[in-house]
Amino acid sequence: MALTALALNCTLKTKRAEDPSSTDRMLKLLAAAMEPFGVATQFVQLADHDIKPGVTSDEGDGDAWPAIRQKILDADILIMGTPIWMGQPSSVCKRALERMDAFLEEKDDEGRMVSYNRVAAVAVVGNEDGAHHVSAELFQALNDVGFTIPANAVTYWVGEAMGSVNFVDLEEIPEAVRSTLSLVARNTVHAATLLKARPYPGEGA
Repeated sequence: MALTALALNCTLKTKRAEDPSSTDRMLKLLAAAMEPFGVATQFVQLADHDIKPGVTSDEGDGDAWPAIRQKILDADILIMGTPIWMGQPSSVCKRALERMDAFLEEKDDEGRMVSYNRVAAVAVVGNEDGAHHVSAELFQALNDVGFTIPANAVTYWVGEAMGSVNFVDLEEIPEAVRSTLSLVARNTVHAATLLKARPYPGEGA
């Protein structure tokens, strides 16, 4: 059963930035780990888009979120990738989560949130502590708005606190990161396959 994934890169950098994105590297590694399972991944770098502040699915003229929202709903798997800033998810990541708050009120024909039957995983990078805190925030928010979180659904790398080495600078990917990427890929694809075959029941089931 073919599956699709959407990777939202919540780096503060745009594609025009001279420095490469560590978040982009981690997301591409996770996409590569899912590819052998038949998953095709699309990438969106949110800082390149004018996502208006708000909690609805369309905040009016110039809002880039409606098109991104549709990509989320067209995918079986959502991957949220964020750097750690001040021990928290990036502001870009929080903006995306705030816009997904609209899913709480948006229902399908069977009374389920429109985001139901989709699986979410998380990728975190940074050179400070906070990976567990960041993933906990994202897990709770994504689950609140209807996504299913598989077991061990986070891959992360954190460098030395206050250090200057970023994930994108590493010549070799640590074995612990590689094994975690494989685990996240297997579990995420497994859960997405199950939900695609047997969706959550709707009202009156």
